[in-house]
Amino acid sequence: MKSGYKILWTDHAIYELKETVEYLENNWSEKELRKFSAKLDHTIELISKMPQIFPESIEKKNIRKAVVEKHNNLYYRINKNTVEIVSLFSNRKNPNKKKL
Repeated sequence: MKSGYKILWTDHAIYELKETVEYLENNWSEKELRKFSAKLDHTIELISKMPQIFPESIEKKNIRKAVVEKHNNLYYRINKNTVEIVSLFSNRKNPNKKKL
């Protein structure tokens, strides 16, 4: 069994992660922020070990969707030996602003 796929973040996904963390810092408690961080880390670890574990997105072919929690979805694509995270979308946003 493979030890895991390398995880790469697109610039857009990094921007969304920063935006999400900023929102959480301003609106959630420290405990909730740590809980979100743990869920995100766990989701990324699962993807690294078994990238096909989450279903393909309905919106775009070859993109998979992982629900981190009800407010945030992680979208990624599988390449040969890497997984590219393309979006960490906050479900509080307008769905038309989603860039996959």
